[in-house]
Amino acid sequence: MEKCSIGKEDNSIRNVINVDTFLAAIEAHDWRNIQPNTRGRLNASSPFGNRVDKTPSFSVITDPDSPDFGCWRDSGANDPEWARGGPVKLYAFLRNITYEEAREELLTGDVAEDGPPKLRIKLVPPGPPPKPQPIDVSAYQTVVVPYLTGRGVDPEVQRAFDCGYDGEKNAVVMPWHAPDGTVINVKWRATWSKAFWYAKGGAPVRNMLYGIHLVYARRINRIVIVESETDAMYLWSCGIPAVAVGGSTFTDAQAEMLRMSPVTALVIGTDNDAAGEKLREEAAAKMRGYCELYDVRWPDGAKDANEVGDEETVRNTVACAVRRNIFKRAQHSIDTYRQIM
Repeated sequence: MEKCSIGKEDNSIRNVINVDTFLAAIEAHDWRNIQPNTRGRLNASSPFGNRVDKTPSFSVITDPDSPDFGCWRDSGANDPEWARGGPVKLYAFLRNITYEEAREELLTGDVAEDGPPKLRIKLVPPGPPPKPQPIDVSAYQTVVVPYLTGRGVDPEVQRAFDCGYDGEKNAVVMPWHAPDGTVINVKWRATWSKAFWYAKGGAPVRNMLYGIHLVYARRINRIVIVESETDAMYLWSCGIPAVAVGGSTFTDAQAEMLRMSPVTALVIGTDNDAAGEKLREEAAAKMRGYCELYDVRWPDGAKDANEVGDEETVRNTVACAVRRNIFKRAQHSIDTYRQIM
């Protein structure tokens, strides 16, 4: 691989990357068309798009002893911004978190001029953490975003979530709100690939739930929890209130946000894959005792709610969600007692 350009910030931290953490994210991703016998690197189809590569176009250095460890290149990229980069940017994409969160998870110490990395102790100043600053998204808001409409998201739902479009980047703009409705982070999702990025300096998404502002504002007590923003908006378009975690983990901060909300019944509708099952159990464990818990399984052939593609089927599937019984006895569907909507 030719020398990759990873930017000053990545270059300054490359020698203190937690190797095991980075490689775990690489191994957990569902790569397509992996090229065998590529010692010290992984060659596969690009994770950033859905294009079919006859010859894998994406390569990342996975040899920890290489000075370019974590550097990657995508020779088929449409946007120069996603043609090459360093470990933090790739890790943030694979984990579906902000760049700042990725740095925090990967860093293990300060760079030493010679010798091993120095231990770094982060001193947190007394008092509450600084309050996230509001982000203005008015420049991107439009009446309707064709990309979202094509995914089954109703224009009225798009407006409720303050969605918009960035014509310069050809990306959908999806604001993340605090419970009081303030926009404190924004996700750009490219329409030409799976690439995404967040607003610089925005609040960590691990501390937020997509759609929670509507739950608080409308005093909704029964919701479905899913992984992606599109899944949540699609469920709203089907008449079913939902929130999204924005990834495949359910953090303590997200659990506390739900505990403080009006929610009394939580339907867990994670993806039909291994990561989704892990998330399902995390949500159940952290919310047990705080609200009624139900499991909904999407029909065979559909990985998530949006892939079901039929509103009536989605509504019927959610209505038949099975309640988790804390005493391990008989399970009951949600409509045994009442309909969720």
